[in-house]
Amino acid sequence: MQRVSIILPLYKSERYIRETVGSVLAQTHPHWELIVVDDGSPDNSGDICRSFKDPRVKVFTRENTGPCRSRNFGIAQATGDFIGFIDHDDIWLPEKLEKHLEHLNHRPEVGVSFGPSELIDLNGKPLGLFQIPKLTGINTRDILCRNPIGNGSVPIIRRELFEATKFEVEWNGWREVMYFDEDAALWEDVELWVRMMTMTTWKFEGIPECLTLYRIVPDGIAGTPDTKQAGFENGLERMRRYASELVEQHGAAARAYHLRYLARRLIETGDSKAAVSYMKQALKCFPWIFLEDPRRTLVTLGAAYALFLLPGSIYNPIQDTAVALLGRLQKRQVK
Repeated sequence: MQRVSIILPLYKSERYIRETVGSVLAQTHPHWELIVVDDGSPDNSGDICRSFKDPRVKVFTRENTGPCRSRNFGIAQATGDFIGFIDHDDIWLPEKLEKHLEHLNHRPEVGVSFGPSELIDLNGKPLGLFQIPKLTGINTRDILCRNPIGNGSVPIIRRELFEATKFEVEWNGWREVMYFDEDAALWEDVELWVRMMTMTTWKFEGIPECLTLYRIVPDGIAGTPDTKQAGFENGLERMRRYASELVEQHGAAARAYHLRYLARRLIETGDSKAAVSYMKQALKCFPWIFLEDPRRTLVTLGAAYALFLLPGSIYNPIQDTAVALLGRLQKRQVK
């Protein structure tokens, strides 16, 4: 029976970790191992994970080195045929592994299986919104500009892709295998997906079932918008090692899409001035984003200016109505 290794980096996670691990324990596909990497967490996260008596839950404790090295360490310990990741505050529905393995077994040319995510709040309540990615016909430009995988708790990946794209670095006098590139931190997932698609012939393909609950946590996105944008630029530069033509051809578009993404996050936090600024930068570096994705670009630009110009008493009801309408439209697109 095919085994899945699930990597869970752990740092200050005690509020949600019991529910997250519980969602793995509830999987209908029973052949898995959960590799919990306690990255020097100062709270009780590690103890909570060690309290689970299921032998498939394995907890490793390390000095704090950050999420990239934690995931890399977890991958190095993995014994499964497939590798997945779950963040400490997200939840898998019970059929998550079963459905993705069924997809991968029926589509032997596919190396990465993913799908939509439903957004939940701090308390696990559905927000009525979804991440709905493009599912088929994925190319490197799609990964670079739109990252259809969406978040780190979504993909289930054949182990071969990690073996084909790993590299070594020297760390404190030791040679260390790297899968996620620490020099692309804050954009390391997209850098890895592009590397996998560029260096192998495996396909990326999604399934329509919504099997991941992605928790929206205030200030949960690592780094400020400026540091996130700097991480994007570092990631883009790292891609030049093996995909220089891709970066030259589509780097400006990727930058615009990333700036628009940051503008949406700024709108959510109420920083209208910065949101407008980021949208102006996006349109300046790649004005064709309006033609490629007019609906989302116009909505983001309009929301940024509305937040900037309108008082909250007018803006907030408009926003609530728009979010409710979007949620109803999205729900028709997922299973």
